[in-house]
Amino acid sequence: MGNKQEELEAIVQQEIYDIVSNTETWWDDSHNRKLPSIDGYTIFRRDRQGRGSGIDVCVTECFDYLELDDSDDRVKCLWVRIRKKDIKADVMVGVCYRPPNQEEETGEIFYKQLGEVSQSLALVLIGDFDFSDVCRKYNTVERKQSRSFLGCVEDNFLMRLVGEPTREGALVDLLFANREELVGDVMVGLHLGHNGHEMIDFLILIEVRRGVIRTATLGFQRTDFGLFRILVDRVSWEAVLKGKGVHESWTFFNKVILKAQEQGIPVCQKMSWRGRRPAWLNRELWLELRTKKRVYDLWKKGQATQEDYKDVMRLFREKIRRDKAQLEINLATVVKDKEFL
Repeated sequence: MGNKQEELEAIVQQEIYDIVSNTETWWDDSHNRKLPSIDGYTIFRRDRQGRGSGIDVCVTECFDYLELDDSDDRVKCLWVRIRKKDIKADVMVGVCYRPPNQEEETGEIFYKQLGEVSQSLALVLIGDFDFSDVCRKYNTVERKQSRSFLGCVEDNFLMRLVGEPTREGALVDLLFANREELVGDVMVGLHLGHNGHEMIDFLILIEVRRGVIRTATLGFQRTDFGLFRILVDRVSWEAVLKGKGVHESWTFFNKVILKAQEQGIPVCQKMSWRGRRPAWLNRELWLELRTKKRVYDLWKKGQATQEDYKDVMRLFREKIRRDKAQLEINLATVVKDKEFL
């Protein structure tokens, strides 16, 4: 996660995700349970010995959440039960990483866990399962473990929701749900750093979405004060308020000010705690991230080459590191200057 941390932060801030999950991670003891530099997220981890074999789930603090303790370290799987604080609707989110050399016994332990959680709760399961021998079109397999996996999926009535390749032409990253219309707007696209896996983006369609309240506020940074002043000065206040009482005068004054406000001060959505960007995530990087997405779409449509996309991806990563390093230098300079004042 060390060399992808900044890009992950930028994507999370731009998309405002409720839940973020990563597989094949490599955390160490220096990381605590808070995702560094992203306020409002709690991270659940399954760290493994060796590089690239861990998993994590990051959940915003607007949810109540409970991690299930599977008590078997051989299975690289996380189960987190989430609920919106003001809505009684539980969803179990499962994240799994299956290494290519996983033993058959370990697979059976996972299938048992999956059967238990899928029977009682709405379930969303995502992960890197690495069953590259499964023919998605005809639902046939070559290996015994792959056959057992398909049997478990069918026994638990899980619906597969990703049908396009996610890594070098192979469908190894999968998304499942045990109820119809629980998951929607599934999209495969973009990469995190130079990782060969593509990201899977989707919505969990529970009442949480209908319970979201958006707060409008005045965007004073884009206020046209000149227009506001003209609209207020246009009123002959002494003439229009002559003979009116206090209540009537206040009502008229308030009406004029609100009308001028509508024309001179734009309304925007109030930024929540998740809307606060890191100091290094400036407007230029924000736009570069959008450019990266556009080039990715062109590549998928055959209108750009893979090298074009890699060049944009490499440039974006370099700019993140450059801007973050420059911010740190500026802060250090300011602190040093203040010490001599």
